[in-house]
Amino acid sequence: MRRLINRILNYSSPDKQLLLQLEHLVGFTPKHIAYYRLALMHRSKPDDVTASNERLEFLGDAILGAIIAEYLFKKYPYQPEGYLTELRSRIVRRETMNNVALRMGLNKLVQYNQNDRGLSRSHIFGNALEALIGAVYLDQGFANTRKFILNQIIRSYIDLDTMESTDTNYKNQLLSWAQRNGKQLSFDLIAEVNEGTRKLFTVGIMLDGTVVADGTGYNKKDAGQVAAKNALEKLGI
Repeated sequence: MRRLINRILNYSSPDKQLLLQLEHLVGFTPKHIAYYRLALMHRSKPDDVTASNERLEFLGDAILGAIIAEYLFKKYPYQPEGYLTELRSRIVRRETMNNVALRMGLNKLVQYNQNDRGLSRSHIFGNALEALIGAVYLDQGFANTRKFILNQIIRSYIDLDTMESTDTNYKNQLLSWAQRNGKQLSFDLIAEVNEGTRKLFTVGIMLDGTVVADGTGYNKKDAGQVAAKNALEKLGI
């Protein structure tokens, strides 16, 4: 405790507050707060985009995937590779990570351009969570990063039983339905516009030559998922 107090006293006032918030969030006392400050910096905030969390996001994404793969491999010793791959995909996908980040309260710490209203509706908080994992790895090493992911993310916020029985890959659902029913289905990019510092994509779903639904997102993949979900609802599937 004395060591923690001394460390806090050595930080500036803003960093003291951030250190306490991070300690509550990650479950330990960070050693190098600069990693975490960078992990919470979205590219829309600094003038220099290289001073953003994108490199840490890249690192954290790779580490998260490896640790989840090991966890599922041990938890489900008799399941085939395809089952493990699909379940890992459901855990690490942007939508899941963004929901976890929001439930953790990470959105209150991320620094981003709040004048760009579209950003708060995107997956920047899930991306920041991956960047945070990268920061934990650089600060604490692999073993403690593994504990953080398993204890603070998987066991606290991921319901594997529900995830096993729920398929949120709407695009695959729609494609499977179309194949079973002999329908001609395609995903077409119908609009691409600038919104703030990012591009906003609109994807339309063509069913037998007619647009049945569309969806928007900050990349084509997300826009396609939104469009597929809207199509499933509209078609009553």
